[in-house]
Amino acid sequence: MALITLGLSHHSASVEARGRLAFTDAELPEALTRLKGLPGVREAAILSTCNRTEIFTVADPEHESRLAEWWRRERQAEAGLLEKYLYVHRDTAVVLHSLRVASGLDSMVIGEPQILGQMKQAFAVASGQRTLGPVLTRLFQHSFAVAKRVRTDTEIGAHPVSAAYAAVQIAKRIFTDFSRQTALLIGAGETIRLFARHLRGQGIGRMIIANRSLENAQKLARELGAFACSLDDVTTHLPDVDLLVSSTAARGHIISREQMAAAAIRRRRKPVFLIDLAVPADLDPKIRELEDCYLYTVDDLRAVISENLKAREIAALQAEALLVDHAQEFSRWLESRDAAPTIRALRLQARGHRDDVLEKARRKLASGEAPEAVMQFVADTLANKLMHAPSAALRRADAVEQALLLNAAQSLFDLDDVERRETGDGRRER
Repeated sequence: MALITLGLSHHSASVEARGRLAFTDAELPEALTRLKGLPGVREAAILSTCNRTEIFTVADPEHESRLAEWWRRERQAEAGLLEKYLYVHRDTAVVLHSLRVASGLDSMVIGEPQILGQMKQAFAVASGQRTLGPVLTRLFQHSFAVAKRVRTDTEIGAHPVSAAYAAVQIAKRIFTDFSRQTALLIGAGETIRLFARHLRGQGIGRMIIANRSLENAQKLARELGAFACSLDDVTTHLPDVDLLVSSTAARGHIISREQMAAAAIRRRRKPVFLIDLAVPADLDPKIRELEDCYLYTVDDLRAVISENLKAREIAALQAEALLVDHAQEFSRWLESRDAAPTIRALRLQARGHRDDVLEKARRKLASGEAPEAVMQFVADTLANKLMHAPSAALRRADAVEQALLLNAAQSLFDLDDVERRETGDGRRER
């Protein structure tokens, strides 16, 4: 059995190819069951996101090609499409890759945390379909624990690299307590939705969603526990707004310098933080001229993000060193697990020999033989029984096999130490 991962990602495949070869959430359960049913597959899990699809298996190495063929058939892809983008990891490489993915080091944006949640969901689906076993279960759990350790021990997640998150972090420099602030978000797209979630996570006191379509504003407001209004009502709320974020596809400025100046007078010099994420701009750039109005644009945020990406790259180097140690830790567990059945069999055999010799010794004592003679019998018989099988295997082996067995025997039985003790000076006795 071997750990085998087949995958493609944003590193190797175009967005079109990734979409063509991905599994939807609805498809995953039955696909997992079919994958687990392939000959030679003991355990299986599938991670499928917009940026990557990866198949994790514990399988017979000789059946590796069947995994790729199964994937191609499942997606009804033309011949050669999957192979063009495919990468394969085996054993220790699988472990290190899994740790890198979970920690965000293999992501399009280094250190992003979303992939960890997606891996946890993949683990949950595979658990629900009962396609996991002891190896993949431990691999995923180990990956989750290491990802948490990476975020604790490095600054990989300390530097915001999304526009929404970066803007919130900048706003925190101005407002020490979000719970006392009111935010106005103009737009109802994904950027505004993401920004709203960040603000809610920071405990924002009040949130207003404004949009050209009042229905869309109300829908988003219900999701977020916010108040909704139309664009025509924005100026009414401006004097109460401490934080304003705008991201629409409008042509022309939604808020002019004059409108903001009037609102600033009514605010009595309380600072207002404005973030314009739209291209072209939603907010009049001349708002920068007003006192206590702090306007940031997409370009301002890009500069912050660029600096933070550099900081993340430095943190990523520290994280990589951590991952190597933890990958080796998992590999040692895997190796010890492979040896466990043999160790158990050796112990059972030794106990069987012990019980057999003890029974014979008891009969000898019961028949009146001297204890000294019985003790000698136990020692000699037990030693002979324990050494019979390895001695016979060495005698039967051909020259090449015997050389391998001799090296293994030297290590298993620590024979070098025996020879050193017998000679007393470390020289091999002849």
